[in-house]
Amino acid sequence: MIIAEFQDARAFWLMAPGCGELRRECLPLTGPDEVQVRTRYSAISRGTESQIFRGEMPPGQYAAMRAPFQDGEFPGPVKYGYCNVGVVEIGPQALLGKTVFCLYPHQDRYVVPTSAVTLMPPSIPAGRAVLAANLETALNVLWDAAPRLGDRITVIGAGVVGCLSAWLAGQLPGCHVQLLDIDPGKARIAESIGVRFTLPECAEGAQDVVIHASGAPAGLVTALSLAGFEATVVEASWFGAQSVPLPLGEDFHVKRLKIRSSQVSQIATAQRSRWNFSRRMATVMELLENPVLDGLISGESPFEDLPQALAELSRNPSGVLCHRIVY
Repeated sequence: MIIAEFQDARAFWLMAPGCGELRRECLPLTGPDEVQVRTRYSAISRGTESQIFRGEMPPGQYAAMRAPFQDGEFPGPVKYGYCNVGVVEIGPQALLGKTVFCLYPHQDRYVVPTSAVTLMPPSIPAGRAVLAANLETALNVLWDAAPRLGDRITVIGAGVVGCLSAWLAGQLPGCHVQLLDIDPGKARIAESIGVRFTLPECAEGAQDVVIHASGAPAGLVTALSLAGFEATVVEASWFGAQSVPLPLGEDFHVKRLKIRSSQVSQIATAQRSRWNFSRRMATVMELLENPVLDGLISGESPFEDLPQALAELSRNPSGVLCHRIVY
């Protein structure tokens, strides 16, 4: 174990809705059960972070939506984020120089408990590992959806979580998966992950499982229309302060549909008695071995440009999947 000296770090802070900046802060000494990590990459969570950047968090959810290593309070100033990949500079000998994943905000160096980092297998490129948090979410979504072999499955919303959910579903034997989005340009990514792409007007109905991940109320309306008799619609979107009107007076009741929420902060119910967060993340590491996932990285920016990059992404998210930050 090597003990750290105090040194400066730079972190991204949302000062107020629509206004972010990089700020210097002093790192604490690294304790005997801690590591100091130098960040190589982080990633912007397009849906959640964009809504937080725009100030669209309901006050009643301030406590529930805290990130594991968040500083400050909503709506700001707040240091928020959870997709960080870096190299251990100080800590146990077994971790020195190793690449790790951590649910940490955008910051170039940080100190956390050793238990908070996940060692990355050498076979996984560090730049791909920023997808770990979203892939963990998608894995939990599939557990909540509980598809069976041969099911007809629709995933609505070809963002990162939607694409990862469709990719996982597409590996189930006999299942027919369609990835639905209003952007015809998303057909390319659907083809790369091995599932059928469809626009809303061309989608097949009578689906056994529908996963909604578009973040748009209209997407959930579409999900209900495509669900078959007694099917389950799994809601993976976070709507923030948006109201979500639904046509429950149509065939919601006659088809005996179910809407089920999925949220990554808890292990899915069916797995909860046997799984913990470490086991779930270990499974994510195995899944990240597949190079097809590199196609979900749609762009990148240097850390110094993060305030401008997040502002632009929150205004114009069209075509953006995972936007990677390079340190």
